[in-house]
Amino acid sequence: MIRALVIFITQGVHHLWNPPIAGGTIASHMANRRTALLFCYAVVMATSAAGQNLTAPSRPIVLHAARMLDVKAGKIVKPSEILVEGDRIAEVGTSVKHPANAEVIDLGDRTLMPGLIDAHIHLFLHPGAEDLQTVQESVPERTIMATLAARDDLMAGFTAERDMGTEGAGSADTAIRNAINDGKIPGPRLRISGNAINILGGHEDAIGYNPAQHVLPNADYANNADELTAVMREQFKEGADFTKIYETGADLIRDGKLSTPFQYTEGQLEAAVKEAARLGKHVAVHATGEPGTLFAAQAGVISIDHADQLSEETMHLMKEKGIFAVPTFTIFEYFAEHAANPQSGARQRQMLDLKAQEFKKQISAGVPMAVGSDVGPFPHGTQARELVLMVKYGMSPAAVLQADLLNGAKLLGWEGQIGSLEPNYLADVVAVEGDPLQNIGAVNRVSFVMKDGMIYKK
Repeated sequence: MIRALVIFITQGVHHLWNPPIAGGTIASHMANRRTALLFCYAVVMATSAAGQNLTAPSRPIVLHAARMLDVKAGKIVKPSEILVEGDRIAEVGTSVKHPANAEVIDLGDRTLMPGLIDAHIHLFLHPGAEDLQTVQESVPERTIMATLAARDDLMAGFTAERDMGTEGAGSADTAIRNAINDGKIPGPRLRISGNAINILGGHEDAIGYNPAQHVLPNADYANNADELTAVMREQFKEGADFTKIYETGADLIRDGKLSTPFQYTEGQLEAAVKEAARLGKHVAVHATGEPGTLFAAQAGVISIDHADQLSEETMHLMKEKGIFAVPTFTIFEYFAEHAANPQSGARQRQMLDLKAQEFKKQISAGVPMAVGSDVGPFPHGTQARELVLMVKYGMSPAAVLQADLLNGAKLLGWEGQIGSLEPNYLADVVAVEGDPLQNIGAVNRVSFVMKDGMIYKK
């Protein structure tokens, strides 16, 4: 009952909060935003009540479906069954034992898969003027919206995600992660970074505003290695699982090549990587091109996100060190299709075309890939589009699913726990209509979601 109510309210909030981008101004939507926040409050109250029961069921569950994805082998198993006991998978196969007290769920002509993974998200962003959200919306307001974004992503089949920066909301993502882990609200399991880190005048600084207003940046300032270390220690104190650093930007294409200034030297990034490693943590970078991407690879970051254009040396280092590229095609496509004017749209399409050409080179060079969409500036719950685009631009469906599930689990630090349907793995299971190895678009049709043995969508 509560779950159905929350779904209904969430759909209403999504409509009110995400008006068409073309036409109108942010100010013209303030009344809708206030109404949406009342809905948000109702959602938080409903999910809080429901959260008292967000625990794995006491009796076993047997899932039965026509097909199951064996992601490691890159093949489909027919028919398929999974025995779930508590929050873990107990048995997997064409048939499994059926305990006397088990609940049997027949999912019919669907494919069972591990829960999807998005390695680049922004729970604290929504469609609209990204730079103004941090100015016009309070952190409590944005935190409420982040709870809805987390639920939307989970209901779309994403059971694990990496939040790549709260964009000015500081460590508020700590509260979201902890509330999900404690079963108070529904959402994916999360790795969080708090704010990203940026230099003065860098990619995420508040540029273009009246200086007298002292508009705050969307990231934390650090201008040298010592400041990087100090900021990282503060963020880890406040609950960050990893560090995100802006390494390049702003981007321009000149004569078919990407031009983007670096923000930190290889030595400064190496100092950050060593500081993170001291606590068993990692550094991920926003980096689109050279020489910043090379500096990041030399320093030993865990992922280079966006990775629009990489040199041969950078690709070699990434393959050698196991550094993941996270392409984020979906955000580029979205910006191209929702540009403010034709000139901006043309620039975005030019960038997307360059990315697509360079992506093929990265695949050929053996660069490890993970799947991250950069969802937030486009609507949460729609990011399965990223897998479709990675197939469109050169990978096979099996390779993309392995990048998402196996590499994603490794990147997020849950290798051997999620990303595959195997005994003793956490029971993160989704079902899709169709065969994703034949048509990757099946990932857009998630009709069943289980996380930690708890069913959220059926």
